[in-house]
Amino acid sequence: MNYPREADPRLRRNFLALLGASILSACSTAPPSSRGPFDPVAPDFGGADPDPIGSLPEELAREASFLALSLVDTPYRYGGNTPAGGFDCSGLIVYVFRNAAGLGLPRTVAQLAQVGQPVRPSAMRSGDLVLFDTTGRFSHAGIYVGAGRFVHAPSTGGAVRLDGVQARYWKPRFSGVRRV
Repeated sequence: MNYPREADPRLRRNFLALLGASILSACSTAPPSSRGPFDPVAPDFGGADPDPIGSLPEELAREASFLALSLVDTPYRYGGNTPAGGFDCSGLIVYVFRNAAGLGLPRTVAQLAQVGQPVRPSAMRSGDLVLFDTTGRFSHAGIYVGAGRFVHAPSTGGAVRLDGVQARYWKPRFSGVRRV
């Protein structure tokens, strides 16, 4: 579906949230596959449980995904942590988990990389944190929303957006998954 760029950002945001809900509902009913999108190049997570149970119930993790999708097109702002003021990547994550699940998370990506349990990439589920090495170890993060996609606030001058974890830019920079 072509979506006009000049359309009201609220309509686009609602459209993306509805699309995300469709993706998430389809993904939540499918049985887990034995091979995930990263199995051929998955880093060793030190014997991590392939599908650990996080402290956050799966239902709240999905709520976090829905909220993240609804924030697509919110402007990027370094140090930002609200929809009105804009978001940077960690500010987006902190805002989403606080408002969707009442969970307080640390503010930096390096600290987020230590939260919860490590997850094998093949076991990612909606609401997991995906971590990337863009300018250094654990320098960028987003919220996995299913179907190989994640929501993140990527750069100055940009906006919160939905990207593929296996996209040409992100795949080589992928550095881990955490379940909160």
